[in-house]
Amino acid sequence: MDLSTCYCRNRHCPYYGQTGRKARLQLAGWHRGARRLKCLECGHWISARTGTAYAGIRTPEIVFRNGVRQLAEGTSIRATARSIERDKDTVALWLPRVGQHSQRLLDYFFRDLHLTECQLDELWTFVYKKEKHLTAFEKLAGRYGDAWIWIAFDPVHKLAPAWRVGKRTLTDAEKFMKTLKSKHDSHLPLFTSDDLPHYADALLDVYGEAYTPQRQGTRGRFPLPRKRPPPDLCYAVVVKEREGHRLVRVTTRLVYGTEQQLRTFLRTSPVSKTVNTYGVERNHLTVRQHSRRLGRKVNAFSKKRVYLKYQLALAFAYYHFCRPHRGLRQKLVPPIPTKNGHGSPKKWRPMTPAMAAGLADHVWTIDELLSFRVPPRSQWK
Repeated sequence: MDLSTCYCRNRHCPYYGQTGRKARLQLAGWHRGARRLKCLECGHWISARTGTAYAGIRTPEIVFRNGVRQLAEGTSIRATARSIERDKDTVALWLPRVGQHSQRLLDYFFRDLHLTECQLDELWTFVYKKEKHLTAFEKLAGRYGDAWIWIAFDPVHKLAPAWRVGKRTLTDAEKFMKTLKSKHDSHLPLFTSDDLPHYADALLDVYGEAYTPQRQGTRGRFPLPRKRPPPDLCYAVVVKEREGHRLVRVTTRLVYGTEQQLRTFLRTSPVSKTVNTYGVERNHLTVRQHSRRLGRKVNAFSKKRVYLKYQLALAFAYYHFCRPHRGLRQKLVPPIPTKNGHGSPKKWRPMTPAMAAGLADHVWTIDELLSFRVPPRSQWK
């Protein structure tokens, strides 16, 4: 476990949040199988596991890592518990801890991302029971039934910078777009989606410029402020026409922006030559494979929405940092021979989406993912 990222947790200490050589920490023995440090300035004690997913875990680390890896690969809680020979309730208690840690890690790295394309789509699942089986009280509570996972996908770096679990409503669409806006820089990418009208309204509400129309005539009240799309916003939709369950026609429509802007985006894009949503739709399969809760016709569906969020946070963190993407691999010239000279030489360098976006320089292990300490927000730059 890397100790260079440890820092004093005492908020009143002048060295709070300082890591590496700036931190005045000294090794001070062991505590429950983990190294312990002491701040030389304020005398605060810090466990090496504090701030990581290992904090508070009594299970041996190797067993904990194997269990988390299986959860990230799409194994159910019961199957994971049988595999590592632990109780299912123990594994269920790991998921909130690991999910919260993964979400903090994603929030830390996914800031000021430079996106040139962003495909938007939603993925269906359900919590506890399907919508048609809900009682009137359960429908009113809104905690169970159909759940939609709103996903933004960057087809260039294979990143999913923003996602949200909610209903298929305009309110959830606006919250999802606000989350997406907080992840990228000031440059607006080319947005594409299906013809769900919530996207156009949410884009206008989040990215739109406020203005007040001129008053028409001299009588009546003054117009209320409105929003209009900024000049650099370009948004197009893919319209799919079906007859029954058969797709018969696919057309595109420009919603915001100009045809010249759209042609410029497509001409300079390294992956897209037409308006499409193939990237986010293909990513849906990856998300379903890494989350047993999203499988169709299985009994591993989520019983609570918050546990679905924890599982998705772990799956997205594992996908971005630990799982090489075949579409991003780089060819090695010349190939690297094996150490003993036998066998096929290494022809490809594995790449993860985080590596492609410049967020990491190597494929992370599951231990690196679980032991990464997110700095306090006051130290984020």
